[in-house]
Amino acid sequence: MNQMISVTELESLAATLSLLKSPILPPNTHHLQSKLPLLSIPTKQIIRNESVNPPKLFTETFRHLKSASLPLTTVALPFFFDTQDALAVNGEFGILEGRSVALIHPIVMGGLFFYSLWAGYLGWQWRRVRTIQNEINELKKQVTPAAVTPEGKPVEAPPSSVELEIQKLTEERKELVKGSYRDRHFNAGSILLGFGVFESVGGGLNTWFRSGKLYPGPHLFAGAAITVLWAAAAALVPAMQKGNETARSVHIALNAVNVILFIWQIPTGIEIVLKVFEFTKWP
Repeated sequence: MNQMISVTELESLAATLSLLKSPILPPNTHHLQSKLPLLSIPTKQIIRNESVNPPKLFTETFRHLKSASLPLTTVALPFFFDTQDALAVNGEFGILEGRSVALIHPIVMGGLFFYSLWAGYLGWQWRRVRTIQNEINELKKQVTPAAVTPEGKPVEAPPSSVELEIQKLTEERKELVKGSYRDRHFNAGSILLGFGVFESVGGGLNTWFRSGKLYPGPHLFAGAAITVLWAAAAALVPAMQKGNETARSVHIALNAVNVILFIWQIPTGIEIVLKVFEFTKWP
């Protein structure tokens, strides 16, 4: 019958109305109700169609509306929210332009600065483990042979100052070996390299997300130099593991320069953080 309202039309109408009347939608979306096309259905046709088979029509309509209105509302709901309120600049990159993401870089890099000092301490302790044995070997060369009796028995005598120093260094070395500084320094350096390179690149990307360009200057150049020094110092590890003392010396020098650049970069980093608070907003 061409005068009867189809169930599909009623489902669409009810789903639309349930969406527009939903209390969780923001107030500015209810004006869409006046812009949505309404079904042009004469009142007489509705009354006539209901009189055809009212119980069946009501039951079927209610069953379909109950199953279809909520899923349709859930799917369509995100498209009615004003997402621009959560964006910092133009909204092209979403939350990546906001203050929350912008503050990740200074927080992580501040932690990596102190972690660099810790990694340097571990490396210095591992170097001490290696060099202290050389000191012990040199001192052993200075020990005079113990006096013996004509019968060949050693003469008991208090230990010399050199022997006391050897005993002291030997005990110190045992304690250093227990610290596992070699493995701890290697692990710390690996973490520093991975997170440092990742976040130094991420900081530049975040600046581009927020402003659409990079700003050549002391902070950017120092950050790039620090990243290169991390990679160069890590590249010397294989030679160091083979006992190359030159590689060890260069490794230490590169990391020392790295820390100096890190310290020199802190004031410019603070200036950038202040600009982030000035030109961005949460989140």
